[in-house]
Parts: sequence; C-alpha cells; structure tokens
Amino acid sequence: MNIHKRFMIQLFLQLMLIFFFVGLFLFFLFGMIGFLLSDTEAEFDLLQAEDYFISENVSLEDEAATISDRLKRLLEEQYGTLLVVSKEGEVLGGYPESQGISFKEGELAGLLLEKDPTLDYAYWRLDESDSDSPMVFLKKENGESLLLQSVVQQVDWQQGELDLQQGLASQLEDKNAWIQLVNSSGEVTDEYRAGEKREVYSQEDILELTQSMEESVSAHYDSDTQQTILLGMPLQGTAASLEETVDSKIGSSILLVAVLIFVLLLLITFWYAYKFGNPLLTMMKWIENLGKGHYQQPVNHVDQPILFKKNGKLKRKFKLYRDLITTLSQLTETLKENQDQRAKIKMTREEWISGISHDLKTPLSSIAGYSKMMESEEYNWSQSEVREFAEVIGSKASYMGDLLDDLTLTYRIKNGALPIVREEANITELVRRTVIGYMNNPDYSDKTLDFQAEDETILASVDSKWFQRITDNLVENALKYNPAGTTVTVSLSTIEDHLFQVMIADDGIGMDQQTVNSLFQRYYRGTNTSDSGSGTGLGMAITKQLVQLHQGSINVKSRPGEGTSIRILMPL
Repeated sequence: MNIHKRFMIQLFLQLMLIFFFVGLFLFFLFGMIGFLLSDTEAEFDLLQAEDYFISENVSLEDEAATISDRLKRLLEEQYGTLLVVSKEGEVLGGYPESQGISFKEGELAGLLLEKDPTLDYAYWRLDESDSDSPMVFLKKENGESLLLQSVVQQVDWQQGELDLQQGLASQLEDKNAWIQLVNSSGEVTDEYRAGEKREVYSQEDILELTQSMEESVSAHYDSDTQQTILLGMPLQGTAASLEETVDSKIGSSILLVAVLIFVLLLLITFWYAYKFGNPLLTMMKWIENLGKGHYQQPVNHVDQPILFKKNGKLKRKFKLYRDLITTLSQLTETLKENQDQRAKIKMTREEWISGISHDLKTPLSSIAGYSKMMESEEYNWSQSEVREFAEVIGSKASYMGDLLDDLTLTYRIKNGALPIVREEANITELVRRTVIGYMNNPDYSDKTLDFQAEDETILASVDSKWFQRITDNLVENALKYNPAGTTVTVSLSTIEDHLFQVMIADDGIGMDQQTVNSLFQRYYRGTNTSDSGSGTGLGMAITKQLVQLHQGSINVKSRPGEGTSIRILMPL
C-alpha cells in the first residue's frame, strides 16, 4: 500500500473516531443538561418530575417506603401529598405520614379520573422495568383554581358585581392578583385591582389572555348569566422563576458546550500536530542533517534511534510514513557509502601516487645514470658496453611498466572497479596449462615441477583470466625464490562437492613467521638496479585480492628450511 492510500485510510479512520467521540461527548453533555433541566422543573413543580427523580428520592426496603428529605421539602413547599402504594393497594409509605391506609381495587383509578379542578394528580412506577413494582401517587392542590373557586362564590351574578370579603381580598393582594367581571357583550362590569386592563374583551382576547406568558390568567364562565370571571396573577415564584432558571441553565449549558468544544478542538489540534507534525519535523531534521553531511538517522540525547524501538521495529507514530522512512534510510546508506567510497578512493589514490613515487625512483635513477654515462663525451664506450647499458635501461623500463600495471590493478580491485566475469570452466585444465607453461620455461629448468589432479574435470564458476593470474603468481614465486633442486608440487582436489582446493607446496628454503604474516601486505619495495627479477612487491597482495573476489580464501604455512605450502579454497 502506497503512502497516499495509507494517508487516506488513516485520516478517514481518525476522523470517524473523532466524530464518534465528539458525538458521544455531546450526547452525554446534552443528556446531563436535560437531567439538570428536569431536576429544575421538579424543584418548581413536582407534577413535572421524571421517573428517575422519583426513583432517586423514594426508596423501598422491607416493604416500607422512605421519602428523601429533599422530596419532603418540595412537598411542603408545593402543598402536595405523596403515597407509595403496592400492587395490592397497601400504602407502603408517604408524606405526610400515612399509616394503616389501603385502597380497594379501582379506588385509586377513580380518584385520578375524578374531575376536581382544585386538585392535580400524577403517578409513577417506582421501577419501570418491573410490572409488579409499587406505584407512587402525588396529589397537589391547584392554588390558582382554589382561589378562583373562592372568587366565584363571592360574585353577585344578578347585579354583575363583585362582593369580595376581606379575607379573600387579602389573599388576592398577597398574590398580587386581579379580577375582572365581563358580561355577555364583553364589557367589564366590575373589577378588582385590574389597573389599566382592557374595558372590553372579545372571545379571542379572552383566549389570548389565558395563554399569556407574562401572567397566569384563569377564567370561569357562568352559563346562567353568560358572564365570565377573569383571575390573573403574575408568573412569579413558580412558572416565572422556572422559566428564568431554565433560561439561565440553558445559557450556561450553551456556554459550557462552547467552551468544551473549543477545548476539544484544541486537544484535537495538539493531537494532530503530535501525530502528523512531529514525525514530519523529525524527517525534516533528518533531511537537514543529510544536507550538512551527517549521514545517519536521527538520534536522541543518548544516541538512541528516534524512529525505532530497541527491538529494531518502527515506532507506532512513524508507521504512517514507513515508505518515506525506507526511502530516506536507503538514501542515507547510499550517501554514506558514497562518502566512504570517496574517502577510500582518495586514500588509495594517495597510496598509489606514493607507491609510484617510491618504486619508480630507483629504476628511474638507474635509467638516468646509464643515460648520462652514455652521453658523456669523456668516455668512449665499446659496443658491448653500450649494449649492456641498453639492456639495463630496457630491464628497468620493463620493470616500471610492470609496476604501473600492478599498481593500477590493485587500485581497481580496491575500489571495486575490476570487472569479474565468472563463467563455468574446467579448473583442472586451467591449472595444468599454468604448470606446463613453467615446465617449459628454461629459467626454471633447475627445479622440478609436479602436477596432481584428483579428477580430470573439475568444473567451477571463475574468471579464467584472473584465475590464471592467481596460479601464475603462486607457481612463479615458488620457483623464483627457491634454490636449484627444489621440487614444487601443484595439486588439485574437491571438498564435499562444494569447494575445490589448489595446493602449491615446495621443499625449498621456507620463510619465518614474520615474513608469512606480511606476505600479502602491499608494500612498495625498492629494487636493486641490477636485479630485474626482484618483482614489484605487489604480486601476493594482488593474488589475495583476486582470490577474495572469487569468494575464496588463501592460507600459507611455512618454516625456515622446511619449505612452504599455499592452499586456495574456492566455491565450485
């Protein structure tokens, strides 16, 4: 999956998760607001109480109901009576206290259905999930209806006048109530404390007045005289206070929701910044370090990788950028390898120049010396002497050419610039050719060269040219640096069908351990001007490098006076 699709899926899932939690949060928040509003309504009017309010304030234990102090207070303030009645009609408790009371079947239903305008009823089941749970009944006096009934009894309907007694007038004043008597024509014939109320009403005006949100207005119509009593009182202490409280709580709730949503958005912003921004900043720092030449992954203050755990796995917050991190890791490794390669090339180049400067100095000195001798007018050289000088100059020039070739070869091998073309070849035949070539060389006629092969056909994947160079170097060294009468044995065998072995052993002068240890080291040996056969000093180093390029190994064993054996192992 590419990074584009991973980003889309990641963002979609995270947004869905955020919407889910925001929705859940708002659900519980508005549920809490609803609970507070319902609780507030119950404070002003128990008739509006929800089931949970009754369940919280009425408990049942051992067939006895207990009323909470809060509910008792509300019953006293609202002139209510509460009864907890079992399914069988037995009163389990109530407030004010009601003991020894029971109801027959249908008696409670009759009370609830009774049309008494001065009383209001409500009922709840104590446990909604249990059909046998006791019922809670509330009876509450309707103060406004009681007052209206009292006023109706003190009206002279025939005269169309109010005949209020002092006690009732005091009650009306206490409640800041007003009264108007309206005849059949809609005209106000009498009033009490009405102030600047209308003098004439239509039917629509009366209906509108009873729906007023500013004050509570009740009406009683006398069918005999076709007159109407209007009783009004301000919405205070009950509905007005309730409305004010509800509005206040709604406003506070809206403010709370706004603040919480802002905080939630702030948290989501910080979370997104941490989730997406922090990894990006880390990778930007990584890229910045690459630009400065620091080719390594970001690390913390204790040099521990920032991107990975101790077990090497990518940390969770960086997994979204896995492809980018992989690309940056590859780029870092490539740049580091290039840097190391440049340093290696620089060092090798300096080594190569130093080697050339050192090793060419002696043969060049010889060539320059003989050249000056030949051009000197003080001497007359014979033809034989001139030929001898020319032979030395040619020998040194040939040596210089070989030295340049060997130095160039080591430079190419060290920098991975030597092409190795491995093809299946008959190793037996390649080694045999080397042995035959040196057997026919008259320079080594004073030594014995023996070849032993386990099989006439041993096939392996090698570069024939460079494999031939390996065997040539080893056989020639065994012949060149040993005295006359030395026997050199070249043997070839296989090991468990996986490896082949080339062994070059001689019974010559051997070498001490110090020479064995430094045999494969590159050194630039100054040559004797009269010894053209001393070599460049790079042959064994080149041999080891070529063996390693074939994924092989080379090992030397030798002791002074006991000869030397060199073993090469290579894969078939």
